[in-house]
Amino acid sequence: MIRKLDLYIVKKFLGTFFFSIALIISIAIVFDFSENVDEFLEKNAPTEAIVFDYYLNFVPYFANLFSPLFIFISVIFFTSKMASNTEIIAILASGISFRRMLMPYLFCAILLGLLSFYLNNFLIPSSNKARLDFYYTYVDDPYKNKERDIHLQLSPNNYAYLESYSTITDVGVQFSLEQFDEEGKLRYKLQSDFIKWDTTKLQWRLQNYYERHIDGMEERIQRGLNKDTLINMKPADFKRRDADVEMLDYHELNREIEKEKFKGSRKVVFYEIEKYKRYAFPFASIILTFIGVALASRKVRGGIGLHLGIGLGISFTYIMFMKVSQTFATNGGMHPMIANWIPNFVYSLLAVYLLKKAPK
Repeated sequence: MIRKLDLYIVKKFLGTFFFSIALIISIAIVFDFSENVDEFLEKNAPTEAIVFDYYLNFVPYFANLFSPLFIFISVIFFTSKMASNTEIIAILASGISFRRMLMPYLFCAILLGLLSFYLNNFLIPSSNKARLDFYYTYVDDPYKNKERDIHLQLSPNNYAYLESYSTITDVGVQFSLEQFDEEGKLRYKLQSDFIKWDTTKLQWRLQNYYERHIDGMEERIQRGLNKDTLINMKPADFKRRDADVEMLDYHELNREIEKEKFKGSRKVVFYEIEKYKRYAFPFASIILTFIGVALASRKVRGGIGLHLGIGLGISFTYIMFMKVSQTFATNGGMHPMIANWIPNFVYSLLAVYLLKKAPK
């Protein structure tokens, strides 16, 4: 049965959360505009594009990014205020159990978690396309490719290798291409000191190349200084911007993961981290809500200030833990799903412990 108490807590929860999010987003917009206004003026960014393409899409992205943190702060703030006003003591004294009091908290956390899941997987990727297109056009266009020893599978039996690739000059160093037959025997190998994309002919130019054609026991070798050839790869395959994955919705992200797995690309781990983060992120809302209730429901001498201080410390350690665990996935070989769920698991144990210690 829905009680007046449930509506009271839901109103407090959602009202505090949306007010705090609106406040921090307003501050973030002011700081972002002051930082980028010179770029906007220098590159003659249209006012309409600044407002609608950039900042209108800036709001849902950053609101969702900070949502677990501000869910946590909101819960601690209004629950601590209820505790300091002796409201929680009155609720428990009226015969309502602590577990029953948690129900409206759980309802709001699930509601905001589901909203975060929808935003992460469907709405924000499409809005990020307009936001990032504007950013790359009028602010900065950070193409990056820091990979070394790049291996690509171009087709079921064709494999390519580059020692490095420059996205500025579109030149690859120490390129090789190998073709195998159905039995896995090498039939063709092409090596080149340099490979460069010809923007006029839309094909690759090899420099100082060496070819081997293998037919059973026979082998034919060709050498040359320059050769134009068609290879099933494009310069765009090497031009990765870190934020590009944020423009992929749920279905596009899964297709990109399959594509990168087929190529044997090392970039697949970044896509998988993003995929599993979108699953794990909404659960953080529920976990941090329970931790916040357990911490703030006890009336202490320090009041709201002490609760907020402890809450901010826990929330920042959670964020730091999540970043560290994701580093284990990118550099330590840990599975991306495990890396994203370890913080939730550890802080779930903390939530259970704190709930047991909370006043009943």
